[in-house]
Parts: sequence; structure tokens; C-alpha cells
Amino acid sequence: MFVLGVDEAGRGSFVGDLVIAGVLVEEKKHELLKRIGCKDSKQLSPKKREELKNKIKEIADNYHIINISAYEIDKMNYSGINLNLLEAIKISEIINKLKPDKVILDSPSGTKKFVNSIKSRLKHKCEIIAEYKADINYPIVSAASILAKTERDRILKDIEKELKIDLGVGYPHDEKMRENLKPLLKNSLVKRYLRHTWSTYNDLLNEKEQKKLGEW
Repeated sequence: MFVLGVDEAGRGSFVGDLVIAGVLVEEKKHELLKRIGCKDSKQLSPKKREELKNKIKEIADNYHIINISAYEIDKMNYSGINLNLLEAIKISEIINKLKPDKVILDSPSGTKKFVNSIKSRLKHKCEIIAEYKADINYPIVSAASILAKTERDRILKDIEKELKIDLGVGYPHDEKMRENLKPLLKNSLVKRYLRHTWSTYNDLLNEKEQKKLGEW
């Protein structure tokens, strides 16, 4: 039996891509993923994630990674496709490509509705297990979490090099990112990497204007 683990990185980020990864292995290899140290990517150092990334790719029978740009996320939002539905669409693409017998995935919310959205787009039947914190409880989902996180980190570093600013972790709560982006919000080069449908964009614009008024 071939089992597919699926997880994402960058779901709530303000800067850069949402990355969804799928890792396909024979069920008998699950213990091997556990032995090499696969666990939720957030519990691992960047160095350890990089080490495991290569080991996972060697062990996997197949894998697939999808990058969803900030522009695409905004475009889908404007057309009425929220983040949950967008994830369901992309996860179904991964399942259709890798054709597993069983899928285990970390569910963002509304598990039944989320799974039904995926199933309605599948070209072949397979069992789907969707659980909160599946990236902690299943090594195969941990492996997908690691591939998604390392790809997401690579993308963020590339953006930092291009823009020549420190973006921290890229999430709305990151004060370093917020302060560094405020002067650049209307820069066309910068704007393409930001999620304009996030409230963070208007929040930062307002903070910038308030600061100007304070200086005046």
C-alpha cells in the first residue's frame, strides 16, 4: 500500500508563497521515516530540516511540491476562493499526480467539508485521513511538513536577497518584517510578493500614515 502524507508551510504568511508538499512512500517505510527523525518541522532547527529533506527525498517513492504565489492567493480570494478551498484544490492535484492508496493530511479546519472538497476533485478513489496536528502524529505527514518548510524558507531567502531587506519569518506578527516593509509597500517590486487581501497590508499602510502625521 502506498501512503501519501500532505502538509503546508506559509499558510498565514504575509510575504511570499504558500507551499504544499506531498510525500509518497510504501507503508512499510513509515518506520524508516520515524527512525531518521521526521517530526513536525516547527520542532526542528533549520539545519536539521535541510539534512532531513535530502534523506526524505531518497526514501520517498515519489513526492510533489506546489508553490502558490501571493499573487495567486489574492487572485483566488478576489474570485471567492478562500484559502481552505484553494488548499483543497491544490491537494487534490497532488493526489491525482501521485495516485496513493491512502492519504494522511494535516487539516486546517472544518475537516468534513475540507475532505469533501478534495474528494470531489479526485480522478481515482483513495482513503483520506484528515486530522488536526497530523504533522506531529504521523511521520509521513512530518516528512511532507519538512519538504514544505524547507522550500518555503528557500523562497523567503530568495525574496530577501532580491529586495535587500530582512523579512524575518514573513508572518504578520513579525515586527522586524513590519518595520522593514512599511517604507516599501507601494514599491512595484515589493508589492508582488505581498498578500494584499490580508488585513496586514492595510494595517501597515495605516501605521505608515500615522507615523507621517506624528512626525509632522
